[in-house]
Amino acid sequence: MRVVLDTNVLIAAFIAHGVCNELLEHCALNHDIVLSKFILDEFRNKMLGKFEFSASEVEQAVRLLESRSSIVEVVNLQAPVCRDPDDDAVIGTALAGSCDCIITGDKDLLDLSSVMGIPTVSPSAFWELETS
Repeated sequence: MRVVLDTNVLIAAFIAHGVCNELLEHCALNHDIVLSKFILDEFRNKMLGKFEFSASEVEQAVRLLESRSSIVEVVNLQAPVCRDPDDDAVIGTALAGSCDCIITGDKDLLDLSSVMGIPTVSPSAFWELETS
């Protein structure tokens, strides 16, 4: 299965040992993770700014993600789908990567439940599906 891990899932995977951390490891071993420069840049900026990680820690994390993921160019949507343009970039990443689902903690994306035929699921819901 090809999956997009949204920025918030990636951040949670690196700052806490919980569902997102286990999910990232599981997806790296069992699925194809699809990311974009947009998602990696957002991850980098939030880890450096909001979470105050060092530049070298963040670059190590980005290199790890790049080595375990397919990096695609975001497909520009013909019309906005979400009120937050960042969410449209996540959808564009999923479309570019021919993904089977978007794993996100973003309420706006989760409220859609599916966008352009791609389901949006929370980390815990995806984990439940994988372990049942």
